[in-house]
Amino acid sequence: MTDSILGSPETWLDEHGAALYKYALVHTRDQHKAEEAVQETLLAALQARDRFSGGASARTWLIGILKHKIIDMFRHDAREVQLDEADDLADADEMQDSDNFASDGRWQHKLSDWGNPQELLERGQFMIILQRCMDALPPRLARLFLLREVMEENTEDICQELAITPTNLWTMLYRTRLGLRRCLDRNWVGNAMQAAQR
Repeated sequence: MTDSILGSPETWLDEHGAALYKYALVHTRDQHKAEEAVQETLLAALQARDRFSGGASARTWLIGILKHKIIDMFRHDAREVQLDEADDLADADEMQDSDNFASDGRWQHKLSDWGNPQELLERGQFMIILQRCMDALPPRLARLFLLREVMEENTEDICQELAITPTNLWTMLYRTRLGLRRCLDRNWVGNAMQAAQR
């Protein structure tokens, strides 16, 4: 039954390769990394096909594997370069900025000028700093952020995977965003503003 749902591994690339590559490219924004993620996904799927439960289509199963490969890639890239200045984000008790957000979830205070995030992202520099900041987060918060903001998983799936309640999820996500904001202000915006003043 597994083979009838998954099909032959020899046909996976032809049948699902384009969809997998497109998904990987959107999330990595790098052709080489997208290709690498797809290759690793197909290899992992080949090794795990005997454990396929049949609860999803072949493409859904492959994309699920791909999501984890992309997250692993982000973690690996973030560990490659150490932060110049270590952020102490592990102590969530220090993050008591409860008045930072309005009731609609938007920032109450004006954010520092981060320039054009799309342009920075395309140049790759912003993503490198973001990955460094994520690496400075406690692992559970970094995983939560990746699942919610990068992989765009829904709340129910994240809560199930991390064994937390929706209330805990939103609290942890709030703390993560505050920590990332501080880290970006310190390591990206602050450096850019200093350079501009020189």
